[in-house]
Amino acid sequence: MPLLTFLPPLGAVLIWSGNMTINQLTVGSIAPSSIAFLRWVLALAVLTPFVVPVAWRHRDAIRRQWPKLALLGLLGMAMWQGLAYVAAETTSATNMGILAAMVPLLTVLLSALILREAPSLGGTLGGVLALAGVSVLLGHGDPRSLLELEVALGDLLMVVAATCYALYGVMLKRWPLDMPPWVVLYLQAAFATLFLLPGYLLGPMTPVDGHNVWLILYAGIPASIVTTFLWMRAIRQIGASQASIFINLMPVFSALIAMALLGERIAPFHLLGGALVLAGVIMAQTLTRPLGRLSAGATRLDRGPR
Repeated sequence: MPLLTFLPPLGAVLIWSGNMTINQLTVGSIAPSSIAFLRWVLALAVLTPFVVPVAWRHRDAIRRQWPKLALLGLLGMAMWQGLAYVAAETTSATNMGILAAMVPLLTVLLSALILREAPSLGGTLGGVLALAGVSVLLGHGDPRSLLELEVALGDLLMVVAATCYALYGVMLKRWPLDMPPWVVLYLQAAFATLFLLPGYLLGPMTPVDGHNVWLILYAGIPASIVTTFLWMRAIRQIGASQASIFINLMPVFSALIAMALLGERIAPFHLLGGALVLAGVIMAQTLTRPLGRLSAGATRLDRGPR
């Protein structure tokens, strides 16, 4: 497969990883409720001239499927992104990158529950391994601290955010929407903006100035529009399963960017917890043979020639 084929997913993951650092830089510069809302307002402003004429031609499908689009917008854009901005106030960009890498694994687990897809050997063993890694990470090297509830709020919020995004992917697979991808994206962004509006109006409305405008620009255009284009292209070229494996690189990219721009230091528990999470995610992505087949195979061997 040509190396150029891997550029779109790599580019998307690199931008997403950079957004973890942007989340940290927003602390003290702009309120989470403000940037969570304004980034999608900006994205809608950029996309409206191009997408609205196409959306109008699919208005009948939109009228039938708007509840699904609303839920997808809530999970994949409002909750996933909004919780990440709040989490940045009490956790590091490195932790956020590692916990975000749980998305592929959580997708495997939720697919088994919601889509009735048989759990795989890798999904089961990888889930145990990743859970151990998350325990090390949330406990800052001492999983026993979880029993004493000594866990940063931001870490817990990132676990919830990752779960929301995994559920978003599962529901997107369960609900095939008969309209162009850009229309689906646009409508999800519109619903996310509506969901985030109350928090923006009730929360501290940070004015846009020279210190935070570039944060909004990055979050609204590269991290919202460009990544979506690159990810859709990646899925068309190499498939959704293969593309999702690249998300495993987020902890590496996030840590390197945080070290370069924020001066964050990597502690041993970061390396151990991150390695366990990544190993679990990779195992879930590669060992995809359903457990049912393994059991059936073992039964056939037991009943073999006598």
